[in-house]
Amino acid sequence: MAKSKTELKEIRKLFEAEDTSKNKLGLSLVDKAIFMEETLGKLQAKIEENGVVTEMCQGTYTIERENPALKSYTSLIKNYNSIIKQIYDLLPSEEPKTDEFEDFE
Repeated sequence: MAKSKTELKEIRKLFEAEDTSKNKLGLSLVDKAIFMEETLGKLQAKIEENGVVTEMCQGTYTIERENPALKSYTSLIKNYNSIIKQIYDLLPSEEPKTDEFEDFE
């Protein structure tokens, strides 16, 4: 379900076409999705660099724990997928394509 930043910017143009409250909401959601996508990329880089488990010093010893970036990534990706669905629900539906054979008289 994830979209690239370029695709989101193209979708943004669709919402900019008309000045309606539905489109204003769509623009806001697209802007948030772009921010979330950028943040997900940064978190993913941290996870790839440090792994899903990191060591944390506890005085004279260390413990292993879940990478905090992974916890943030997991939470954010759920919200990102939800916002993408909301964006698609707000997009104008495409006109159903007619069968050219039916148009023939």
